[in-house]
Amino acid sequence: MRHGDLPWNTEIENASLTLWEYHRLEHRIEPADMVLILGSHDLRVGNRAAELHRLGMAPLFLFTGGFGNWTEGVFERSEAELISERAMDLGLPREIVMTEPNATNTGENIKYSKALLESKGMKIKRAIAIQKPYMERRAHASLTKQWPDVKWQITSPQLGFNAYCQGGISKALVTEIMVGDFQRILEYPKLGFQTEQSVDDKSRAAYAFLIKKGFDGHLMKS
Repeated sequence: MRHGDLPWNTEIENASLTLWEYHRLEHRIEPADMVLILGSHDLRVGNRAAELHRLGMAPLFLFTGGFGNWTEGVFERSEAELISERAMDLGLPREIVMTEPNATNTGENIKYSKALLESKGMKIKRAIAIQKPYMERRAHASLTKQWPDVKWQITSPQLGFNAYCQGGISKALVTEIMVGDFQRILEYPKLGFQTEQSVDDKSRAAYAFLIKKGFDGHLMKS
């Protein structure tokens, strides 16, 4: 079933909002050595990068991402290129921008970004990462596991669920992705990809309910 054909009602929306709130961490952002912008199908992460620059949060902005699940065959150029261009159009100076245009998933975002910085002899102690709102928890869990010598903060475009789901990004699509990411939060620590996360009963129930309603298109293959 394609996400455009999935059902939608108040009960489903309430369950979706439960996962939305679970996935968001809403860290209080403080100045750091670098902002790492993780690849995405949503260029609005570039808007958030420009906002952090205006707030004086870091002297370096590293954009990472090639083509992933949602951009392969859709974007004509890499996520890193398109998102960094969005941020620069909004005032981020080109001279403090670096791009890594090859990563295809979060693990590669981390691996290739680390390698790029090391190749330039750059050492980062504190960093801010930017992802989509509903991927804050998963991104932070990955970063703290796979790049543990950096103190990480996480942020995202400052939008609620209804405001976020605009411009071709439907509630059903976001919900389907959130269900898959919730599964990864449960399973990836066992594989060594992420730190363990506490999971409340309400979020577990929302996850199980949404799977029963057909929001299973982003679940991992057995």
